[in-house]
Amino acid sequence: MKTWKTMLALTAAWGVLAFSHAIVPNKLVSGGLPAYTGTGSTDYLTDGFLTNWKSSSAKEIAIHVGQGPEKLLVNWESYGDCAWAVDFTSGCGHSGVALSNFKILTSANSSDGFDGDWETAATIQNNPVMARGVQIDFAGKSWFKLQSEGDVGQILEIEAFDMTDGSTDTWFFMGTSISQMGLKQQETDSTTAQLIHARFPEYTPAMLRGGIGCINSTEVVEHLGDYLEYAGNVKYWAIEMGTNDAWGGGDWNLSTFVANMQTIIDSAKAHGITPVIARIIATDSAKAGWQIHPRFLEALDSLVRENGLPQGPDFYTHFLEHPEWIGSDGVHPEANSGGKAMHRLWAEALSPLYEKSDSSETALAPNFTRFAVPQVSVQGKKITLSNVEKNASVRLVSVMGHVEEIRPHGDSFQAHVASGRYVLLVHEINRQISIPVSVK
Repeated sequence: MKTWKTMLALTAAWGVLAFSHAIVPNKLVSGGLPAYTGTGSTDYLTDGFLTNWKSSSAKEIAIHVGQGPEKLLVNWESYGDCAWAVDFTSGCGHSGVALSNFKILTSANSSDGFDGDWETAATIQNNPVMARGVQIDFAGKSWFKLQSEGDVGQILEIEAFDMTDGSTDTWFFMGTSISQMGLKQQETDSTTAQLIHARFPEYTPAMLRGGIGCINSTEVVEHLGDYLEYAGNVKYWAIEMGTNDAWGGGDWNLSTFVANMQTIIDSAKAHGITPVIARIIATDSAKAGWQIHPRFLEALDSLVRENGLPQGPDFYTHFLEHPEWIGSDGVHPEANSGGKAMHRLWAEALSPLYEKSDSSETALAPNFTRFAVPQVSVQGKKITLSNVEKNASVRLVSVMGHVEEIRPHGDSFQAHVASGRYVLLVHEINRQISIPVSVK
């Protein structure tokens, strides 16, 4: 906590200048690769989705990314109850086991992820959060492995990014239960990172989810030291905050909220982090019985303008216009449409940061037509796809990670599998998309 406070006055001005720098890509080098656990292999730990029934509790997980990168950023996401941390708020209880005590090892000569010579690239102790990234040296290596000492909880996803060129396409999505439920849930066709990649194939954003149910801006400030310790090595903080501060529809807490948000902004700038702030999501007042006070929205607009920040998504207007995106409690995003909308709205808002300076393309339309992602429909065992490249490779994978069907191309096929839940892996030239499906 002392570190970030003492740096604010010295480096806040530098933080403003950093906003103008172009994003340097960090290539995803682990997407769709097998993850070896000692008892077999699976690709659901690298499929780009956080489906909670596809997790691993293996104490050793190895991935062969091949030689090339000199530095890697290794990200992981654990499940718990989807909250980023279990004890940052007193508003409600959270549970979950974080991947807390482990090493990241590297090898240049392993053949299966377990034999060969291994070196310790990083040692992590007492990690309390469910999503984090660690950068390691990787020159001359081809394998990395997570080796845990104790209970690892439920690991949902592991990603490795090539950071050799000083890459800056790294994101932490700070938020409340709105983000916990909207961004870290399984009912979505594509994540913000995948949508950005679909629009800008050169980029594969490294995305960490940091939503915590019940947290307010005061509690975030109280834990800023923790946020910076565990999510301070990214370039961007995508922030959704304010629902709990504005709860009930009044404005009595406005001045505290504004002061807290300014502290968060200043702290981020002081550490070379660019904040991008969303407008507070609207409620369905007919169900919730209250609406966000307009002064909170005006205050956020002023903070963005006065601090020279990139414009975040306007959750308020879009969810006000689409109450069907809001769940039965009138406050949180609906598990399917609401989560999808949040990912798309973030992708739309962040896209200008990826535009080249000489780009002649116009701003994105609010119907997200530029984010054409594969769509799938299932009738019985017939699977039909749209928005898929002609020569795309399609694989149907079981929840255990076994490839059940392979189709080299085509828009539809008959799956010769037992009824149940599967994942459709679509490999195109510049992207890979994973889509959960249920075959009957």
